[in-house]
Amino acid sequence: MPVIVNKHELTDEEVEREIDHHRDAPNPLQRATTAVVLRHVLLDEAAQLGIKGQDDEAVVAALLDHAVPDTQPERSECERHYAAHPQNFTVGELVEASHILYQVTANVSLDALRQRAEKTLAEVLANPGLFAERARTQSNCPSGEVGGSLGQLSRGDTVPEFEKIVFAMPANSIFPRLLESRFGLHIVHVARRIEGQLLPFGKVETQIAGALSAARREAAWRQYMQLLVGRAHIEGIQLEGADSPLVQ
Repeated sequence: MPVIVNKHELTDEEVEREIDHHRDAPNPLQRATTAVVLRHVLLDEAAQLGIKGQDDEAVVAALLDHAVPDTQPERSECERHYAAHPQNFTVGELVEASHILYQVTANVSLDALRQRAEKTLAEVLANPGLFAERARTQSNCPSGEVGGSLGQLSRGDTVPEFEKIVFAMPANSIFPRLLESRFGLHIVHVARRIEGQLLPFGKVETQIAGALSAARREAAWRQYMQLLVGRAHIEGIQLEGADSPLVQ
């Protein structure tokens, strides 16, 4: 079934040129086709508005600049963001952590895995001296060979769900519940922590303003793209990610 965007039928050549940008996607063909569809939607809108450029990329950029002008947040908004997220502006913060990982795989019963992990958690909470031995014999992470040690971690070194817990733990403590991440179930121990230094607002104000402006603009782009897609005549495809104007 052909894919048609505002009376334009997509060609195989268009999709083939685009597909190299999406090789890492779960469905490269779907993502490439979606990207081409969205590009045509944007280019058609630009043509109606008389917006021109040296190439398609320049036309799309000019359209988005026209539709969603860049606006800088107020200083008070930046100050509120700074106060609400001090961890993002703290440097030198470190934790020395270890874990025992029970990896979730397709062939493992999650209930059985959880029961095993809960049993070990109860054991190490009652006797922390068992932690390294249990890591060596039970952890599905290579760190098990060294008693579960992950060494010193900085923010950004681990996945967010793991980082959130580990950096909130006091030194010389075991998290009293299983920590669940995309990798599985973790029993976590923090041996030591080094408190970082909060950077003064003046040193990060420009960084905060840029981040808030970019986030606001991306949200506005998504709304604008949804509006254009809703107005367009599209046949032959169920769009995935059609709310994103970031066509590559």
